[in-house]
Amino acid sequence: MVPYSFSQLPHQFHALKEIIRRRFERFKKKKRVVKLFATVVAVSVLFGFAAGGLVGGLVYYKVAGHLKNLPFDYFRKVASTSEQAYQPQTTQEQKIIDVVKQTSPAVVSIIITKDVPILEQIFENPFEEFGPVPFEFLVPRIRQKGTEKQEIGGGSGFIVSPDGFVVTNKHVVLDDEAEYTVFTTDGKSYPANVLAKDPVQDLAVLKIDQEKIIDEQGAFTQIDFPFVKLGNSDTLEIGQSVVAIGNALGEFRNTVSVGVISGLGRTITASGNNFVETIEDVIQTDAAINKGNSGGPLLNLAGEVIGINTATVLEAQSIGFAVPANKVKRDIEQVKTRGEIVYPFLGVRYVLLSQKIANDNNLNVNYGAWVQRNSQGERAVISDSPAQKAGIKEGDIILEFNGEKITQDNSLSKLIQKYNPEDTVTLKILRATEELSLEVTLTERTE
Repeated sequence: MVPYSFSQLPHQFHALKEIIRRRFERFKKKKRVVKLFATVVAVSVLFGFAAGGLVGGLVYYKVAGHLKNLPFDYFRKVASTSEQAYQPQTTQEQKIIDVVKQTSPAVVSIIITKDVPILEQIFENPFEEFGPVPFEFLVPRIRQKGTEKQEIGGGSGFIVSPDGFVVTNKHVVLDDEAEYTVFTTDGKSYPANVLAKDPVQDLAVLKIDQEKIIDEQGAFTQIDFPFVKLGNSDTLEIGQSVVAIGNALGEFRNTVSVGVISGLGRTITASGNNFVETIEDVIQTDAAINKGNSGGPLLNLAGEVIGINTATVLEAQSIGFAVPANKVKRDIEQVKTRGEIVYPFLGVRYVLLSQKIANDNNLNVNYGAWVQRNSQGERAVISDSPAQKAGIKEGDIILEFNGEKITQDNSLSKLIQKYNPEDTVTLKILRATEELSLEVTLTERTE
């Protein structure tokens, strides 16, 4: 656009003046005044255009001079700012996002299916066997009409090796007659084989097969699964941040919740459908754990699994529990080497001593495992057990197990679980006022 020319204005004003004079001379009569008025309006509009052009030209001239020096890339950058990805506001937030992105591909949903009967209602005459009756009398009855596969439950799990070992809760795969299918985050499904169930902990190990493809050389090759790393659960701290991921309510897959470790070394009694089990040394967390989260990982901010979500307290707010990851390491190793999960067996019934129990019974120590009959009167030392063979007697107090002191927080059963059948350990015993050292070779627990 070219700026308006000032040199043209005098000629335009003179021409307009002449037009008005001539029109006024021609239309002096009253009836022509209206037309004159219209002409004046038209001229005013023309003046408006001229003035507008003048002002617009001046404005354009001034503004254009400034705009041509402005960095128009700046406007493009400002406009694109709203389209950029969200930027985490804190280091903590960034770590949580990174953990979720890193581990989610290895978190799986486990769907339980089973053949269930198809039932239908029919009506029959209970007097039919007696022949014709003068009236119709039908009663309803339910009968089975074949079976069909139905989804009867679900849980969570996570892949711990590239070849497809999966860890979950024992109570998720408790039904030996059911079929289990693992669903990954990319929408693929894999039939799962239950390799072993832990007889003590709420843990189970499954296996899914890797996909096979033909490579460029025409040979079969297997695709590795994404997997998570198991951390060291013995170094956990109360207040430590954790992330829980799982198939919440059996419907919302890979749901994420965040919290802290709110307690360590807890003992709980977990129950469910045909399942009741007392579990020692579990992790307490306030990260939301819902039905369906069972078997999913509890992760630290390094992306390591430090626990396996197993139970929640329905009557409480934000109290959940997880089995420590080091117990999972033990189970996986045994499955790979032995094909099963086994525990060592000592063969004693005992009471963990406290100051109150020691005072009430005039005992010389306030710690250790006091070998005693249980409330049902069953023997304190089981017949033909490693404890009996080593010479342990009722009334003995086991002070140490292979050099580790036995306390309320470090129970005898917790210490035993660190070992394997056929391991030989040393027990420090207090018998009356005499301290003894006994060697015991553990056997396999069969209960």
